Amino acid sequence: MDLADILAEDSVLTCTGITDKRQLFEVLAQKAAERSGLGEAEIVDALMAREELGSTGLGNGIAIPHGKLKGLSGVVAVFARLDEPIEFDSVDDQPVDLVMLLLAPVGAGADHLKALSRVARLLRTEAAVDELRSSNDTARMREVLTASQESDCAA
Repeated sequence: MDLADILAEDSVLTCTGITDKRQLFEVLAQKAAERSGLGEAEIVDALMAREELGSTGLGNGIAIPHGKLKGLSGVVAVFARLDEPIEFDSVDDQPVDLVMLLLAPVGAGADHLKALSRVARLLRTEAAVDELRSSNDTARMREVLTASQESDCAA
């Protein structure tokens, strides 16, 4: 699964004025609701419930909040770069400014895990992270996020 298949052109956001995790989830849920047809409140509730299990803040200012929801036809992604980092209870106790929301249908184990793995791998790449943090161009950010990734398997 390519990130280009799940991250629509209008699903890359630059966010100003976000002050906490719930507010961030509300902004992300609004865009995800447009893409999926699900309700914003349902999406926020799923994200908050997942966070109660443990923070999706990976460290280095990066978070991948995710959840599974009934009624989705496929995996949906929304990316946000925050103008000011927010507290996220990340594993390294650092605030977060790069966020990739992933939503998957209930029962979509493999697709959900593949998407999480791709995003985590991409956001561990220093050059990609630097580019995302320095760009204000959402089209360019999507290019960085959806660039073809090399296979993990040797030929």
